Amino acid sequence: MKRKEFVRRLEQEGCTLLRRGSRHDIYVNPKTGMRQPVPRHTELDNALAKHIRKYLGVE
Repeated sequence: MKRKEFVRRLEQEGCTLLRRGSRHDIYVNPKTGMRQPVPRHTELDNALAKHIRKYLGVE
């Protein structure tokens, strides 16, 4: 999955960018308070994308 598409979907679900790191961006779901790093690779593995969405509670 393309990273831009994944981030767009996260933001549509209500997640926001908390801060930018050197290799990861930290996204937070304000409804649950959960934080999760999203790597800055151009492609994300589907299993990793599923894990991030599940942990943030937007599945």
